[in-house]
Amino acid sequence: MIYVVATSQVKPEARDAFIKGAKECVAATRKEKGCLSYDSHTSIHDPNLFVVVERWESREDLNAHGRAPHMKVWREYSAPLKVSPTVIEIISDGKVEKL
Repeated sequence: MIYVVATSQVKPEARDAFIKGAKECVAATRKEKGCLSYDSHTSIHDPNLFVVVERWESREDLNAHGRAPHMKVWREYSAPLKVSPTVIEIISDGKVEKL
């Protein structure tokens, strides 16, 4: 099993647009092969910090997710809404890989 934690700091004025797009992305991702769970959360300490927690059956499924058409749309849509690029941590086999 593969776990992913992705953290995005969003511009305050772009928060509502980010949430709207994230909901669409989450709904599409949950339909993907190998997606066990995919949930977006807002930090309790910072209303503009979003955390996505994912579980995938395999690294192959996660890799396919990264190439999914809706993810290309999401990356293009969300990039100008964020303060900086998303920080991604992939956890598998007792190791943490930071992208």
